[in-house]
Amino acid sequence: MRESKELGAYILGPDQEVESQNILSDYYSIQPQPGDTKQRVKFGTAGHRGTSTLGSFNEAHILAIAQAIAEFRQQQGICGPMFVGMDTHGLSSPAQRTVLEVFSAHEIDIYIAPLTGDARYTPTPVISYAILHYNRGKIRHLADGLIITPSHNPPCDGGIKYNSPSGGPAQPIATQWIEARANQLLGNGNREVKRWTYEKALKAPTTHIYDYISGYVRDLCTVVDLKALSTSDIHIGVDPLGGSSVCYWDAIAEHYQLKLDILERTIDPSFYFLAPDWDGKRRMDCSSPEVMANLVKVRDKYDIAFGNDADSDRFGVVTPNAGLIPPNHFLAVAIGYLAQSRSDWSASGVIGKSIVTSDMLNRVARSIGYSLYEAPIGFRWFVPGLQEGSLNFAGEESAGASFQRKDGSVWTTDKDGIVMNLLAAEIFAKSGKDLSRHYCLGGAGL
Repeated sequence: MRESKELGAYILGPDQEVESQNILSDYYSIQPQPGDTKQRVKFGTAGHRGTSTLGSFNEAHILAIAQAIAEFRQQQGICGPMFVGMDTHGLSSPAQRTVLEVFSAHEIDIYIAPLTGDARYTPTPVISYAILHYNRGKIRHLADGLIITPSHNPPCDGGIKYNSPSGGPAQPIATQWIEARANQLLGNGNREVKRWTYEKALKAPTTHIYDYISGYVRDLCTVVDLKALSTSDIHIGVDPLGGSSVCYWDAIAEHYQLKLDILERTIDPSFYFLAPDWDGKRRMDCSSPEVMANLVKVRDKYDIAFGNDADSDRFGVVTPNAGLIPPNHFLAVAIGYLAQSRSDWSASGVIGKSIVTSDMLNRVARSIGYSLYEAPIGFRWFVPGLQEGSLNFAGEESAGASFQRKDGSVWTTDKDGIVMNLLAAEIFAKSGKDLSRHYCLGGAGL
């Protein structure tokens, strides 16, 4: 693995420094008003999100949510460990501290990444992998997880979502209960919240520092043909967009001996080094042509390049011929390729897609003899099918997808942008063709 400086330098201005400081201080100082609907806990398709300065993502919210989850676990008999991860947004670290203070007071075994260095950030798919890996073969003492991330949203935002023992985003019956109970706690001034100090929580026997990287990286070869990548000598460029995947790309390159450059490895809560999105805001959106412009500029230096968002559940693929590949185009190519290359997958497999995802996937599914499962917006609808193996692949138009291991068993039940990017590299390594060429040739059955 080599580090590249191709993306150029940016200077952090005083306004950005002040904004980062305000976001953090407001997290602790602003007390949300339970009577204001905009300041209540609201679990959407990807958990609760908000901004500390607007009173929609503050310590009070996280205290209430963590207490509600602790009570939900007890009610459901979930007594295994809780795998907790966070991304690189400025509000993620203080929120993880708050979560740890509450869960330790409830004597829940918490597994968190190392507290220092870039390894302290954990991608969403890695939490899903950890839950499934722990629960494999178990019927009792099951684990669940929590990911602290607002995904690709601007630097001022925070987010938190609960993943059930199935490894993926919790179903509405769970999130509705957690949301209602959290708002009840919030309305009562969080007086029922059990909490320890952060120092006491860190020293608790239930707090475990966990190596999330090794197992996930080691098992990637069960999903993607990484031998094809290492023996083909293809040159890969990666821009993590300041997100949680930096250390993971380092480990992947080293473990599988890949010729891989990380073009920008800066992690800063202001994300000052990112190219602005279409509206001038900074987002870690790896499907945005504006955000990915810096990587597109250097595409001719690589056989294939890709990016991830802040929590690495989304993919963004760049090729020399086409630049940034539209997500729907890559989903179509991926499904066609996987159907041909994964001989151990069920021939009666099913492809999952959200209802707003392109009809291209319908045509691909028909051409390869797969059935199609259309779901409402939200990856949680694909969780049961991925877990039980009835879904071979599930994808969304917003550059999120996951698929089964090569033997047809479950990999993750949450979106995995790292695996999707590696699949793009596998397709190029084994075919020698630019991904845009696959699409134009109709190789995916279009």
